[in-house]
Amino acid sequence: GVEQLRWSGGPAGPPQLLYADDVDNAHVVIFYDGLRIARYAEPKGSTAEVALDFARVDGATGAEATAVVLGRSDGNVRYLTAPWVTGAAERDLLRPDSEATDLGLKDGVARPLAGPARKSGPCTSWNALQLTDDSGTYLLSDLGELVPARLTTGSPTDPQEAADESGRRAWAPFACSLGAVRAQGVRSVNAWQYAGQPLPDDSGTAEWVCTRAETWRGTGPRVLAQFRTPGGKYGAPVARAEDVSACGARDPHVLAGVLWKSEAGTWYLLAAGTEDTASISATGGVRATSEGHLLAVPTRQGASADLTGTLNDGTTIGVLRQQ
Repeated sequence: GVEQLRWSGGPAGPPQLLYADDVDNAHVVIFYDGLRIARYAEPKGSTAEVALDFARVDGATGAEATAVVLGRSDGNVRYLTAPWVTGAAERDLLRPDSEATDLGLKDGVARPLAGPARKSGPCTSWNALQLTDDSGTYLLSDLGELVPARLTTGSPTDPQEAADESGRRAWAPFACSLGAVRAQGVRSVNAWQYAGQPLPDDSGTAEWVCTRAETWRGTGPRVLAQFRTPGGKYGAPVARAEDVSACGARDPHVLAGVLWKSEAGTWYLLAAGTEDTASISATGGVRATSEGHLLAVPTRQGASADLTGTLNDGTTIGVLRQQ
């Protein structure tokens, strides 16, 4: 599309042919020029619906250089994998304990897997691609583009691959939020539990997670702060921002808040920052200050407040922009 072509100039180097063969009901050719992947697809017996897609992949290494979409059909996605990939499987991110389904690699081509559902109504599954090579195992998610996005977990200063059990469990409540970054040129998405908050009225401990989607172009990252109550199946997005440094390697901090109603019927303003937050202040409809990186104050339904935090080194941080 036009959006994808804006950055494309002349080739960075001689185009390298990655693939040329029939895929399902189409003739497919894929080239790589050192910066971009180009995919040409022509339906068998017709040139009426020729497709030419580009994707930026400069600097791709490791998990980011392992797969490219060969074709899509009936909601399924078929991948071409790198020569060094030794195994491919399908995993439902919402079921971290379920077994992976082998995709039977043949000459680098995997069997089709069901793409993440694009439908109205509740999100009940999110299928990801699991790839294995001599260096380890990776999870990647189709976001509607030529190259799937790498999924990681943990601190943005040292993100880890999400393919092991702890990584899959970390992503399970937040996988459906990946739909918010479809078709944005996303290179990788990291999920970081930056705080756990004991809730008032002995309601257990809530989880604060920020997800950050980095792009191939290096600009326009998307950050989502999510709040998950104890036992909740999914996280609830409470704030989002675009093109900010928060929740990233250069600025591993985030501050977000939410109105929450306890089982006792009391409304609270809850807020959480990273562990190096020395204090949080609320102004506006709620006025309160807490020492440390957590805040919980009784309030009324519908109250609004402005939040600011102060780090241990005295730096002031603002709240992620509210939805």
